[in-house]
Amino acid sequence: MLLAQVIVTALWIAGIPVGVYAFGHALMQRADAFTAADKQSKPIWLGITGAGALVLILMARGPMTIIWIAGLVAALVYIVDVRPRVTEVQKGSSW
Repeated sequence: MLLAQVIVTALWIAGIPVGVYAFGHALMQRADAFTAADKQSKPIWLGITGAGALVLILMARGPMTIIWIAGLVAALVYIVDVRPRVTEVQKGSSW
């Protein structure tokens, strides 16, 4: 039982920086880059990642709740799907 608690706590602690990073990255990007990348608008992604980060920080029970998992999934979707497209749009073409 102790090992399970250690794993859950490690997941909870590792999830917090993921959510904060996703929100911070969304905050620092230009608003037009989101629509140019054919993604939802910047305020929508700020709401999604902000709520996800807040849930990840405040849920003391960690990954044992479905709400915590939803917060982590929201942050990971932003990091894996939205962030690369927004970054690519802002860099421009390499040609």
